Parts: sequence; structure tokens; C-alpha cells
Amino acid sequence: MLDPVRFLSNVSTGEMGYQIANAAKRSGFKVTLISGPVSLKAPSGVKFIPVLSAQDMEREVKKYFQSAAALVMTAAVCDYTPAKHQKHKIKRIHTHRMVFKQTKDILKSVSKLKKNQYVVGFCLETEDLRKNAIRKLRSKKLDLIVANSYTKSQNPFGRNKTSVLLIDKDLSEKRLVNISKPRFAGFLVSAIKNKLEKS
Repeated sequence: MLDPVRFLSNVSTGEMGYQIANAAKRSGFKVTLISGPVSLKAPSGVKFIPVLSAQDMEREVKKYFQSAAALVMTAAVCDYTPAKHQKHKIKRIHTHRMVFKQTKDILKSVSKLKKNQYVVGFCLETEDLRKNAIRKLRSKKLDLIVANSYTKSQNPFGRNKTSVLLIDKDLSEKRLVNISKPRFAGFLVSAIKNKLEKS
């Protein structure tokens, strides 16, 4: 929040996370869906936990992570947050300088607590997709990363079809092109279930 009536956000709709939660529920998983404000209805049969801030999300993720078999983090949490929340509405003036600080990396901090959980992260890149995905895979100690590319011709937000590059911790890769989010969610959940059954 910048002030009591304004906030910073991005164009993520939450569609991917909700589709994965739905697919996981249908596959027999006990699902906890932790979500920021979106216009989507939570899938029936899942435990739904609404949050407002990155701090709220971190707290809830850590709360449920220890008892989970897998964690899938699709959340597009902002990388930066205002260093100071204004108590009153910011007035219209010629120039207003806003100072930001880095938001804590939730997935990276949670991965440090990992025991036997299978952890999947997502990333969105506008350049060097594979290079940046591998860097995040390693730095966050993930089992799998799902890399989305954003270009003028490829918009992965909302109910659009998406093209993704999946890279696991052994650097095995798989590309899925122009796939619907429900279909991708089913594919991902099946892959996770297969990994858990083999572990």
C-alpha cells in the first residue's frame, strides 16, 4: 500500500494458481490455496486462505509448508514495496518522490526449511528465459521451475494459453507450447504426483 487508498500491483490474475489448486484437488491431494486479492472463486473442496500483503503470504506459507508434501508457488509477489506507508492520502503535487525497498523472497526463505517436500516455482521473464530460470532454480533450491516468457506476442496472463519451459533440478527440460492453463495444471499435478510416489 502506498497510502490508505492506493496500492501497487501487477497484471497477474491468479488464474494459473487456481487452476493448479483445482487440478490437485481432483487428483486426490488435500489442497491449501493461499491467495492475494483476485476476482476468481476458490475451487470447491480446497482450504482457502486469503491474504493482502507479501508479509501475510509468507506467514501463511510457512505455517502450512512443514506438513505439506509439495509446494507450488505461482504467486506474482511484487519485488519491491514502499519503504514507508503514508498515513494519509498522498496529495496531488508537482513532484512526489517514493522510496522502495526489496520485498522478501518468500519462496527462497521457505525453501531453506525444506525437508522432503517437492517445491515448484514459477518465473516470468522478458529476456534470457532459460538463463534466468536456471539461476532462480538454483538460488531458490527448487525441484522444478516453470518459466514463462512475456513478449508482445506472448501474454501469459489471464485465461490466455501459455507456452512454458520446465526445468528440473537435474536441468532436464521440457517445453509446452500454446497450452491451456487447465490442461497445463493437469500435466503439472500429474508430474508432481509421479515424483512424490517415487520418493
